[in-house]
Order: sequence, then C-alpha cells, then structure tokens
Amino acid sequence: MQKKIKEITEKEALQKLGALCSRSEHCTFEMQEKMKRWGLNEQTQARIIATLIKGKYIDDERFARAFANDKVRYNKWGKRKVEQALFLKHIDEDIRRRVLDEIEDEDFKEALRPLLLAKMKSVKAKSDYELNCKLIRFAMGRGYDLEEINDCLEDIFRDTEQ
Repeated sequence: MQKKIKEITEKEALQKLGALCSRSEHCTFEMQEKMKRWGLNEQTQARIIATLIKGKYIDDERFARAFANDKVRYNKWGKRKVEQALFLKHIDEDIRRRVLDEIEDEDFKEALRPLLLAKMKSVKAKSDYELNCKLIRFAMGRGYDLEEINDCLEDIFRDTEQ
C-alpha cells in the first residue's frame, strides 16, 4: 500500500527542494520525480525547476560531474556503469560525454586494479582460464570495458609471476 502524501503548495515545494539541493547535489529529473509524488502539476513543476536553476540550486552538469567522480572513486565503477546511471537520471548525452571525457583513463585503472586483486582472493576456480573468465565477468558487471580489464589482468599476472 502506497503512503498518501498530503497536498503541498508551490511555495512549500520550492522551500523543501531548495533546502534539499543546498545540502547535496541533485539533478532536474530527481526534483521532477519528487514533485510528481507530491502531486504538483507540470506547469508548477516547470516554474519551480526554472527557479531552482536560476538560483543555481540545480545544475545537471555539476551534478553529473560530482556523481561520476564519486562513483569512480568510492564505488569503483567503470565508465559504462557510470554512463548508464547518468542516462537513468536523464542527464543529456552531451553532458554525459563531457563529464566522462574529463575523467582520466588512469583513474578507472586505479579503481579496477585493487578491485580485481581483492576479487582474486575470494574466487574459487579450477584453472587460470576459469579464474580469468570469472574476473572478467565481475569487472564487466562493474562497468569496465574488456580491453581495460585485459590490460589490468595482464599487469596483475605479470606482477605476481615476478
């Protein structure tokens, strides 16, 4: 059973969303979803969004940059997974491209290597081939490209042989 949300005025919605955006980054889509749940009509939503953008409470590019950096640094996500998450937040393609291009390939590699090393310790495999397949599948689930994964695995195996 869905909880019934009380009607909210435009002024109250603007205050609540302004307070929310001043505490952390949010995108336009998140604010629209919140207002839909509050039962605000589209014209009211558009006015509130315009006010929040004008007041610099919402900036989708700033949000995308912070979101992408956090997901790479703390969640160890790859480029594909970050891009998919930004797509689901309805961030424009040109913003997604710009933000992802700003992140250095080295940052993704720095996130991937410890992830694979930790996973290697917990994976049970009967052969090197099986281990390799499981590690590739794991890293692809985290949003890394096959080429990045193979490069990183080659480095790891070369370092462990020495």
